[in-house]
Amino acid sequence: MSQNINKIVLILGANSDVAKECIKKYVAKGFSVIAASRNLQSLEEFVHANNLNSKVAILHFDSSDFGSHQKFYDALSVKPHIAVYAAGFLVENEIALKDFSGTQQMMQVNYMGAVSILNIIATDESNKNLERIIGLSSLSGVRGRKSNFVYGSTKAAFTTYLAGLRQELSHRRIKVNALVIGYIDTKINAGLELNKNLIMQPDYVADFIVNAGNTFTIVPNFKWKIIYFILKILPESLVAKLP
Repeated sequence: MSQNINKIVLILGANSDVAKECIKKYVAKGFSVIAASRNLQSLEEFVHANNLNSKVAILHFDSSDFGSHQKFYDALSVKPHIAVYAAGFLVENEIALKDFSGTQQMMQVNYMGAVSILNIIATDESNKNLERIIGLSSLSGVRGRKSNFVYGSTKAAFTTYLAGLRQELSHRRIKVNALVIGYIDTKINAGLELNKNLIMQPDYVADFIVNAGNTFTIVPNFKWKIIYFILKILPESLVAKLP
């Protein structure tokens, strides 16, 4: 723990269920956390309830307000050692197909906002602290499937961006990880009909984030690893038959 005492983790989209678990786990490992989100009240209540006030700073961050991102980053009194992009937004495919506003918001939160702020963080070569960037992506982005391809396309784009960013930052020895995640028991999935045998808990997923190593693609849970590899190699004719 002692080696992390002076290290800062910036969590963007810190109000998600997984992000909140990450906050607790990073603090337990000795990090200080900057938790950034639009919903400050929810974060403040969470931090207070878990007695984390001394180790967690709460800041306003709107992933869709691209024009504010540079100002947000410049205002950080200490630049991060680790940056985690955990913001996410989901609209069911049938709705997204008929209402572009939902599609647009998914694009803005899941991809455009991520690229906007992470470009700023990654290109700040004056920040000698930066060690790692972690992005939360999804199994939905591995192959296009008719049940969720609009949402999946935003996650596919994000994973591709992170893969290129990993190469871009390799000469500075900055690690980049993409968490390719399946179903989680979180508010973003509330109301969806999901296979209960495949649902993971937020604290379980958070362990993989906080303990990320050198591997670029991290797929929590062996069942999802199997699904991931099957999706990667499955012929398009069979993918078309999936829900």
